[in-house]
Amino acid sequence: MSEQIRQLLPLKANRRGIDRWSMGALIIAVLVVLPIAAVVWFALTPTNNIWPHLISTTFPRYLRNTVILMLSVGALTAVVGTITAWVVAMYRFPGRSWLQWALLMPLAVPAYVGAYALVDFLEYAGPVQSALRDMMGWENAADYAFPAIRTRSSAVIVLSASLYPYVYLLARAAFREQSGAGFEVARALGVGPFGRFFRVGLPLARPAIAAGVAVVMMETVNDFGTVDYFAVQTLTTGVFTVWLQGGNLGGAAQLATCVLGMIVFLVALEKLSRRRSKFFASARGQRPVSLTQLSGGQGGLAFLVCLLPILVGFVLPVSVLTSHALDAGQWVAPGLRKALLHTVTVAGLAAILTVLGGLFMVYGVRLSRRRLPRLLMPVTAIGYAAPGAVLGLGILVPLAALDNRFADAVLALTGRDPGLLVTGTAGVLVIAYVVRFFAIAQGTADAAFGRVSPSLPMAARSLGQSSGGVLKRIYLPLMRASVGSALLLVFVDAVKELPATLLLRPFSYDTLATRVHAKASLENISEAAPAALMITCVGLLAVIFLAKAQKEGLRR
Repeated sequence: MSEQIRQLLPLKANRRGIDRWSMGALIIAVLVVLPIAAVVWFALTPTNNIWPHLISTTFPRYLRNTVILMLSVGALTAVVGTITAWVVAMYRFPGRSWLQWALLMPLAVPAYVGAYALVDFLEYAGPVQSALRDMMGWENAADYAFPAIRTRSSAVIVLSASLYPYVYLLARAAFREQSGAGFEVARALGVGPFGRFFRVGLPLARPAIAAGVAVVMMETVNDFGTVDYFAVQTLTTGVFTVWLQGGNLGGAAQLATCVLGMIVFLVALEKLSRRRSKFFASARGQRPVSLTQLSGGQGGLAFLVCLLPILVGFVLPVSVLTSHALDAGQWVAPGLRKALLHTVTVAGLAAILTVLGGLFMVYGVRLSRRRLPRLLMPVTAIGYAAPGAVLGLGILVPLAALDNRFADAVLALTGRDPGLLVTGTAGVLVIAYVVRFFAIAQGTADAAFGRVSPSLPMAARSLGQSSGGVLKRIYLPLMRASVGSALLLVFVDAVKELPATLLLRPFSYDTLATRVHAKASLENISEAAPAALMITCVGLLAVIFLAKAQKEGLRR
């Protein structure tokens, strides 16, 4: 389609060498990639190189904890997500109709919120240990042994409960797309349920499961709130420690580069694992999988298998937070309304700018005859894979330098100090969110443009419409739903973002995420609960939209 449209461009645009759409797409791509390049530059040119010191002291611990968390969370989410996806895709049992959508609900609860709720539920003064003491007649902690809560194992459980829907969503789609004929043949050959899973279903769904696990592991590396609350020192927490506490930019950049390298390795490994795995559907209409009816004990077991992740990942944290938020006074606590206003403002503005930038870039690349914009467009997706701490480092330092130089120039000319115009305001948060979530808008826009029939823009161009007119009158009306979904997804992710917000926010500028982190770090769950519930409600909007989109896809 893009080639046909480019053939209709005015000749004078070609004579200029590059049109405004191509130039705009190139500028957007460069701006999105610059923070990553800045981090690598700081790592390679440190003012005070403490890398040998890090290698001999804290780096091995950071790396070990990060790798163990990645592998453990990846393995657990692979098991939970795959098994629940297989059960709802292959069997009919009581409660299946709502469980298959409820399994997505833990996506609405950020992992750090789940961490605060779990500790509050299991700590010494929590309901579990209090009930045990009342029931058994114990008077204090010396009378019984209870497992430690703030450990690496707890972090694995919390992260897995929050992230398994990524694997579940992709695995369920893969199982649904498989032909029922293969399972019928296996059944006719005497292969039992476990054999059909391991020999037929799992091998065909492996690429989708691998993609989901890769996303989970990237999110695990990105996490800060959970591991910080459980006192697990990872590479991400190391960036905060070395930069904010140690005051060493080069060392923090070197740790951030290690984090980025792990992300790139995960992406490359996931793509490499699927390189030689090719699966094709029959050209003829394939028969869908016939659901097997489960009743009695088997139906009850299937129900419990699907219910348990929902209880741990959604019901438990929401129940704990709700119990603390019943006090009406907490909803009018000082700072909560302002944090809500800040969150809606920066997340809303970031969503609008991100989607506009994504639309402009994808359209410009499609119109461009230049190779460079097309090569840079996939690179802009690295912002979504890069942890918030890495982006925060790559954005704050260059912008602060530009801010200070501009302020010095204004002071020299006018005698008045304008202060920090970007890094001293919430604008730096908007920039970070745009870079961090640009891949969502870009991917959504690219897919939406591809679904528009080439004949429509060609007809508009033949009637004298300009490139902008085609975008405004043809594409945007047909892409309204996709644009709305991109706005919602970027907004929700920006509301939940914690590491970049902690690093970049101006002084005394709280969002819902930073307020929850600050209050929970002080063990004040009651004041953290309202903000955490607000974040969860916003996340539920995305889950509802996702479930609706999945239902429409199934009808088709």
